[in-house]
Amino acid sequence: MGSYVATKLAESGHHVHIYDLEPKNSMFETYSNITVHVGDVFGYDLEALDNESMFVNMLPGEVGHKLTMRLARVDGRHIVDLSFSEKTPDTIPEDRIGIGTKVLWDVGIAPGLSNMLLSRAYEIFGRVRTAVIRVGGNPAEKKGGWNYMAPFSPRDVIAEYTRPARVVREGVIVTLPALTERHSIEVNGRGTMEAFLTDGLRSVMSSIPAEEMSEYTVRWPGHIERFVRERESNSIDLDKLISEWSFDPETPEFTWMEVSATDYLGNSMDWVVSDSGGEDGSSMARTTGLVTVGCIRAWIDEPDMLEPGIHAPENLPRKVVDSIIDMMSENGVEITGPNVN
Repeated sequence: MGSYVATKLAESGHHVHIYDLEPKNSMFETYSNITVHVGDVFGYDLEALDNESMFVNMLPGEVGHKLTMRLARVDGRHIVDLSFSEKTPDTIPEDRIGIGTKVLWDVGIAPGLSNMLLSRAYEIFGRVRTAVIRVGGNPAEKKGGWNYMAPFSPRDVIAEYTRPARVVREGVIVTLPALTERHSIEVNGRGTMEAFLTDGLRSVMSSIPAEEMSEYTVRWPGHIERFVRERESNSIDLDKLISEWSFDPETPEFTWMEVSATDYLGNSMDWVVSDSGGEDGSSMARTTGLVTVGCIRAWIDEPDMLEPGIHAPENLPRKVVDSIIDMMSENGVEITGPNVN
């Protein structure tokens, strides 16, 4: 995903500096406006970096949160955080955020685009009766014993499976065990798949009033049953799991998301996002990365788009959301639903 975002920004004419322990993308060499800094980003003097730049954090999990905390200490910075860490940027104490610094977080497909779509439903409905997000990146067909390969950090996938899921029930945020409320769904063109609770709602639980709100991860049948079985028997080997879930770019895959909202009169708004990857990247890199790139471009074009402080994606201006959806469609991502061209 980091490579995808970097190259898309470079293709837009921006000069991109990449900090990576072990850069593996040889494509960077073909871009004269990409500079690669090899090494641990925490080993650099981050406080001295030019504040005229925009900082895009695509490190995963806890290490990503630590990077955002360090970047945000400096006054006047613009930071995009895609780390999806359990500790979210809105938990950073105010006295540890620089004066005038702005952070935009969770700008992927879900959370990210899903937040933006639910925000649109809230604009129309007011308080939402039910909001449901179902999302997943999977091989196009069942693949091996796990029927799965991880399109992003496998450790973060495991964290999704083990972290309790925060949901909204009867207007109150409650915590339920992850992987529960398992149910079968029909995915157009794919057939029967399985969905189960994970902790992906994050900011929308508080920002969008709802009676019921849930996010479910989507997998091929049998995948999560095997995970639960091995977890209960204490036979999960994390290193082995990471190896068995390794992403194979030669294997056809797809990312699919459904966002549904209903009001108290029974009216509904439903969106479906689907992508099968392309020559420029995997489906998860494209669907996540295009949202990130769209946010970055909009913010560069309008530096005062956001006030100082911490911002979730549902707070973005309507015109920015429209531009992101248009850009995704122009790049071949299928998006259907209300107000989608």
